[in-house]
Amino acid sequence: MNEQQSERYSRHILLNELGMAGQEKILAAHALVIGAGGLGSPACYYLASGGIGKITLVDDDTVDLSNLQRQILHTTDRIGESKALSGKKTLAGINPDITVTALNERPDESRLNELVADATVVLDCSDNFATRHTINRVCVANRRALVSGAALRFDGQISVYDMRQSDAPCYSCLFSADQPFEDMKAAQHGVFAPVVGIIGTMQAAEALKLVAGIGESLAGSLLILDGLKMTWARMRLEKNPDCPVCGKHRL
Repeated sequence: MNEQQSERYSRHILLNELGMAGQEKILAAHALVIGAGGLGSPACYYLASGGIGKITLVDDDTVDLSNLQRQILHTTDRIGESKALSGKKTLAGINPDITVTALNERPDESRLNELVADATVVLDCSDNFATRHTINRVCVANRRALVSGAALRFDGQISVYDMRQSDAPCYSCLFSADQPFEDMKAAQHGVFAPVVGIIGTMQAAEALKLVAGIGESLAGSLLILDGLKMTWARMRLEKNPDCPVCGKHRL
């Protein structure tokens, strides 16, 4: 860590739980962020400002005027631009020392396998069940920690599925791919802007803790936010031994 970095991250370094050693782990880490929208925006802000060494930002969408109410990576003058490239521009302004790779694509499972294998931690900031299940399968296969968030209307949720732990549940243990889920999008149902900010920021916090090796993660727990009442509920998660993704009879 050079002198300029020591100054930039001095408030992290002052934390006894983190210190110089923890910050160096953050600087050496690579975060794969899938989705540059409402959740990916605040998550990337704090990953970048916190000094994560490399961010790979994946999104195949373009910036729309209706995104700007909550997707704070993007600006009005970038309407029509790739979200991934727009995000890279913003993050470069926040912290020019880190490496940001922008991928304007919707990766299939094979491509995701390549991306996840190269990452230290994965943040699922997507908005549909099919993508979440694909990311989960690939993280299980590669034994990568997955920080998963979701938000709609005034509600949010966040958990960590840490596949480095043999007894940790995966996303499919909670939301089976066989169950009929309806994807509800912000475009149809709305979303309160600060809710995605809260959940996305917490995703960044969990990711930084994981790579630094500090504290306790949300592995084995699901936090659920009621943004209208500003209350939290915690649900305990257990590994499903019959889970087709991470269980003993997985395919």
